[in-house]
Amino acid sequence: MSIRVLTWNIQWGRGMDGITDLKRIVEHARQMGDPDILCFQEVSAHMPDLADTNGADQFAELAALLPQHTAIAGTPLEIFDPHGKPRRFGNAIFSRLPVRQVLRHTLPWIPDGERNMPRGLIEATVIAPFGLLRVMTTHLEYFSAEARAAQVDAIRTIHAAAYMRSKSPPDEGKGPYEPTPRPAAALLMGDFNMPPSHPTKRRISDKHDNGAPRLIDAWNAAHEPEPHPHSFCITDQTYGQPHCCDFMFVSEGLTHRIVEIAYDTETRLSDHQPVLLTLE
Repeated sequence: MSIRVLTWNIQWGRGMDGITDLKRIVEHARQMGDPDILCFQEVSAHMPDLADTNGADQFAELAALLPQHTAIAGTPLEIFDPHGKPRRFGNAIFSRLPVRQVLRHTLPWIPDGERNMPRGLIEATVIAPFGLLRVMTTHLEYFSAEARAAQVDAIRTIHAAAYMRSKSPPDEGKGPYEPTPRPAAALLMGDFNMPPSHPTKRRISDKHDNGAPRLIDAWNAAHEPEPHPHSFCITDQTYGQPHCCDFMFVSEGLTHRIVEIAYDTETRLSDHQPVLLTLE
């Protein structure tokens, strides 16, 4: 039995035609392969400054559009307006597979003078047909290379710690001390804001000192030496020439399960392109 996992920076649902419409984002994702897990970046709530959102709670709207999926929000940025209403911006996971545990990690936010915002990582443990699986999604820093490198190091530390917990589970307990599984098998995906050849991107796949399984770029595992398809700046070159900065990684023990990974380079429903991974 196969599972399909999608990652997409949806730019709060705003397409290259200037229309903001979450319904067509979800419909297009379904047309790509009806994913069991969807990981979205740039989801907003009550942020009227973002074009055409009208301050809507997009986390709630997406949950309503995906009623068969468990909705998991991760908002490293939460600002309260003068009336005490929280404005949120971040990532979300929607899983049709059963969810066992959710962890929300805050990534380093370095005060280096560059314009930047808080970033985070959602880690959800789900029950896949082939066993427990950690699904992680993130959106790394855009402007500050120093912050982005620190965030990659933090993700590597999180992954290495999960491996250690899988090897040495905690003692039995109750309530918040109830031991929950944190498997070594993992997926990492999102918008990494750097091209495939960047040293910081390559560092994601470096070996771990404690023996944790490396995180392997799924496109490279399935298609190397073919270059990654473009996932950003295809229509609008304001931020550079067309390139790939959206990636999916699988832990070493899962590379043999890759059936296909596909970049949809045709849709213009966001400034980024969706990526679909099929595992069995």
